[in-house]
Amino acid sequence: MRSDFPNGPLMLDIEGVQLTDEDRSLLTEPAVGGLILFSRNFENLAQLQALVAEVRQIRPDLLIGVDHEGGRVQRFRQSFSRIPPMGRLGELWQQNQELACQVAFSCGWLLASELLAVGIDFSFAPVLDREYGRSQVIGDRAFSDQPQVILALGEQLIDGMHAAGMATTGKHFPGHGYVVADSHVAIPRDDRCQEMICAEDLSIFADLIRQGKLDAIMPAHVIYEQVDSAPAGFSRYWLQEVLRQELGFDGVIFSDDLSMEGAGVAGSYADRAKAALAAGCDMVLVCNSRVGALEVLDWLKEQPLASNPRLQRMQGHKALDWESLQTSLEWKQHRERLQSAGFVL
Repeated sequence: MRSDFPNGPLMLDIEGVQLTDEDRSLLTEPAVGGLILFSRNFENLAQLQALVAEVRQIRPDLLIGVDHEGGRVQRFRQSFSRIPPMGRLGELWQQNQELACQVAFSCGWLLASELLAVGIDFSFAPVLDREYGRSQVIGDRAFSDQPQVILALGEQLIDGMHAAGMATTGKHFPGHGYVVADSHVAIPRDDRCQEMICAEDLSIFADLIRQGKLDAIMPAHVIYEQVDSAPAGFSRYWLQEVLRQELGFDGVIFSDDLSMEGAGVAGSYADRAKAALAAGCDMVLVCNSRVGALEVLDWLKEQPLASNPRLQRMQGHKALDWESLQTSLEWKQHRERLQSAGFVL
């Protein structure tokens, strides 16, 4: 069943390893344009394939995403290649820059090709934050504390994802690594001036945008106090004036999860969605709160909807099926590269 509006602005989640009747009904709503999967939705490979197939049967156009960065943020593990945390690639860079770049490319290709093979469109990756040694929620999800290392390895990971046929999402714009607080459970505040933020963090995003490497951006639920009173994901200044106008970014802007504490400053779930979309987000995520997702959906039903061509660019391409992927020479070579660098798959 295809909707008249295949790219509605709401991405929501489901609770279990199978769709419920309520899930099936929600996925037919025109305002719902995406589904995000978590570890709780994964039991084994066959179950995941069946789940995605049923979603595709209901809505072939629906975007299906997942946080599958590697390390502690890899939602599917059994049967999938174990992608190392990006911080390990930064450590490898200190020993062998060429090998680190090759491994980063292979990580991107493997995570993308395996997700595409089971019908998932994209992973919210890469993390482009700096590791300042302050943020527990970022930590080894970041490549490095050095912008030039993040840029080099991030570019290679992106190239690997693109080579496999997957769009990329850089996060968390303009940089989440400096703040101590975890935006999942608190409202982080960054007290640096704009010049410092741009020089130390935003420049990484800017360079990759100039190269045309990033297909999407996810802003941080962080308030940059000297720049704007709103978190970046609710800020027209950060999203419209800086990201769209100054940096010339024309890709997708995803909100971070609106159920996170860092989003609470905007009010109710409907208020959060309204603020994020008004600031310039193309799609808003509501995870781990069906009540919140329904509240946003009810509000969206009262709004005019139109297809968003930016979102259509996030659909996956070039996918081999799982069996063909596992027997391909390219898949074996990329896995061997990670193993030869000391990473256990």
